[in-house]
Amino acid sequence: MKTVCLYFEIHQNIHLKRYRFFDIGTDHYYYDDYENARSISETAERSYVPALTALIEMANANPGFFKCAISLSGCAIEQLENHAPQVIELLQQLNETGCVEFLAEPYSHGFSSLKNEECFKDEVQRLCKKVKLLFGKEPKIFRNSCLIYSDEIGELVAGMGFKGMLAEGAKHVLGWKSPHFVYNCNRAPKLKLLLRDYSLSEDISFRFNDSSWSEYPLFADTYANWIAQLPEEEQVINIFMELCALGIFQPLSSNILEFMKALPQQFKERGITFSTPSEICAKMKSAGSLDVTYPTSWVDEERDLSPWLGNIMQREACDKLYSIADRVRICRDRRLMQDFDYLQASNNLRFMSTKANSYGGYRGIYDSPYDAFTNYMNILGDFITRVNDRYPLDIDNEELNSLLTTIKNQGDELALKDKEIEKLHNMIGRLDKGEEAPAEKPAKPAAKKSPAKKAAPKAEEAAKPAAPKAKKAPAKKAAPKKAEPKAEA
Repeated sequence: MKTVCLYFEIHQNIHLKRYRFFDIGTDHYYYDDYENARSISETAERSYVPALTALIEMANANPGFFKCAISLSGCAIEQLENHAPQVIELLQQLNETGCVEFLAEPYSHGFSSLKNEECFKDEVQRLCKKVKLLFGKEPKIFRNSCLIYSDEIGELVAGMGFKGMLAEGAKHVLGWKSPHFVYNCNRAPKLKLLLRDYSLSEDISFRFNDSSWSEYPLFADTYANWIAQLPEEEQVINIFMELCALGIFQPLSSNILEFMKALPQQFKERGITFSTPSEICAKMKSAGSLDVTYPTSWVDEERDLSPWLGNIMQREACDKLYSIADRVRICRDRRLMQDFDYLQASNNLRFMSTKANSYGGYRGIYDSPYDAFTNYMNILGDFITRVNDRYPLDIDNEELNSLLTTIKNQGDELALKDKEIEKLHNMIGRLDKGEEAPAEKPAKPAAKKSPAKKAAPKAEEAAKPAAPKAKKAPAKKAAPKKAEPKAEA
């Protein structure tokens, strides 16, 4: 039986402001707040809100049948929390239907998997904690930024405990093989790989509203027939795309959401099911290992890293940024870490691309890739200076790590001592209150023990007549004196 794995990516570009050379050292805020608020609000209104509403409707109309997977970058989550919290609420509603699986990815949506292993692990852990906090689920499947994958990255991901990973079904990697099988990492056989069918995915995300396309207009029954007619042994069809494909790349006027809503019924009629990545990894056996020596991605015809690292400007900017990755990670300074996350975001490097039509002509505030490079390097110059001023270069990373660990331990010890001092103060306060209580209220306990109190006065009265008897004591002492003569006799 054929099954479809439907996955959506949610990531939002972080827009940098125009930053001049003379701003270095004087201005430490790098972002265009107006553009960030405008772009995320527009994307939410035109795409995220209607698309998620449609997915919730599909889940409620097909309980237990319709399923999908979603991943969010940390940058996207922060932007949504600040400017479009209704999207988070809709994601939580979708989560309550039980039809969605949330995947892990790097917090920054950057390239730490290629440049710094420890930084990469830290980012993924932070994102998993964020997903757990928002949706109560621990991600088990990993999806890298821009669907980047290689043997080395797969080994790294497997070492972090993930059961599966999404990757691109690139022609130059698969050769004669089909993307409609489950494969495994050649360095870590336990890590299963789900490969994107880029043709079926892009039929929806890129070509759906293209009137020059031979299959235009595309209907749900036609699309379901394409999947049903695949060879019987090809049972896993992975359709991966950005969520903003529903509403931005393909406008709502194209009836893209009506197309999506019609798919479950068409799949049911043809015996095609929906599955989450975890379900596929648990049920399906691997058809064999996949060798991916050089990283692949899901962008452009080459399906490689050229959109982000294809020219010397991009590589210089990337190398310069990650040269301080360890120091930022070690210091745990919240403001520096946030700036580092935002500067890693993939669009910053893609704006510098010189490839023809690599970014659809959109470069944000920049007039050219060289303009983007200059602006980014000005910001990076200030950022690196801030890091070095805070943690001088004459201290290497190991010394810095040891120093900061010592400071942290001392801070922990001081915090424990403060707690102990507070406890002692509380105990002293209680003891002081306990000493004052009997002095202030002696009558109340006395009234309760009336027999004992009555006995006390009798004893006092008895003591009064006993006083004169005590005066007669010398007469008794005279007896030994009378006995003296007897002793002499």
